[in-house]
Amino acid sequence: MTRRRFLQKTLAAGVGLAAGVRAQRDALRIGVVLPYSGVYAQLGEDITNGMLLYFEERKNLAGGRPIQLIREDETADPSVALRKLTKLVEQDRVDLLTGLVSTASAYAVRDFVHNTRNVLLVSNAGGNALTRERKSPYIFRTSFTSWQVSFPLGRWVAERVTKRVAVVAADYAFGRESVAAFKESFLAAGGEVVQETYTPLGSTDFSAAIARLLQARPGAVYGFLAGSDAAIFLRQYAQFGLKGNVPLTTTGFTVEEDVIQAVGAAAEGAYSSLHWAVRLAIPENQRFVQAYQRRFGRSPSVYAVQGYDTARVIVEAVNALQGDVSNKSRLVEALEGVRFRGPRGLFEFDPKTHHVIQNIYVRQVRNVGGELANVVVADLGKVRDPG
Repeated sequence: MTRRRFLQKTLAAGVGLAAGVRAQRDALRIGVVLPYSGVYAQLGEDITNGMLLYFEERKNLAGGRPIQLIREDETADPSVALRKLTKLVEQDRVDLLTGLVSTASAYAVRDFVHNTRNVLLVSNAGGNALTRERKSPYIFRTSFTSWQVSFPLGRWVAERVTKRVAVVAADYAFGRESVAAFKESFLAAGGEVVQETYTPLGSTDFSAAIARLLQARPGAVYGFLAGSDAAIFLRQYAQFGLKGNVPLTTTGFTVEEDVIQAVGAAAEGAYSSLHWAVRLAIPENQRFVQAYQRRFGRSPSVYAVQGYDTARVIVEAVNALQGDVSNKSRLVEALEGVRFRGPRGLFEFDPKTHHVIQNIYVRQVRNVGGELANVVVADLGKVRDPG
């Protein structure tokens, strides 16, 4: 019996060793769920490009294993995102998951990820609940929350711009969460919100909203709009004569690089808060911007930065585990320990929420050498979502 037990233990140890060696040799399969069609396709492309750039810089290896991306189109439908993610887990047997631009999609997949103990790194969706009442030990976020981006701006506007603000924002969860976060610190700093307007997504005319802003006679306007909504609003803001007369302060997405390229001088002078700027003057960002321009022939966006940092988080965690990600608890611990300086500055996770702790910057759209870009005018320091 003693000899039999010895042989059984020896065989088990040999099987375990062989599995570990095989795990290091086999491809690390990463399931990616991002929009590659529809209104958010550009965001999906930018996040993917950022990931590809970092993986290529590391010769497409993590923990001694070649990296394999298996991509699925998130679309704009949360039920589709859940179906695609389920397929990646159950059919493709991926080692970990990443992606999700839409907060609705992130909420849709949350319970499946949590209940099946599959590790997910969210690279965009910014709804607050994923870090708060709907957080999971298996979900990390490398991007932002609506609160994290907008809360620090409120105090800065009250102290540096005006105490009287009118608000205009897109009428959906992220828009209202952003306004609530801004008002939280703005009001606490003695500010007054003199008027609020919420506009439907996909609006083509903001003249009525701008007329209400004019009637309120604010010292500045705070807002959140994105994509085509932001472009139309900025053009009309200039046409109505507010640009240059009533300062515009926004979340950074309203005047991100894609919007600036679309509207040109209409965005000039706007202040915004975000966790990155293309002209952030730190060596890590300058290297990243140059590498991205060489690889893709254009300047990166904040979404490309999020993809780049997500890829680095994956590689560093898998390296720490020497390629063996079979134990999800150990993978979670490895991810919690990732900390580095990247394009946005110091990157680290809050161990309680698994959300990134990061600096938030105030940027202003300025003409630099004949080119409009966001220039950092203030560093508001490290911001941790309260969870």
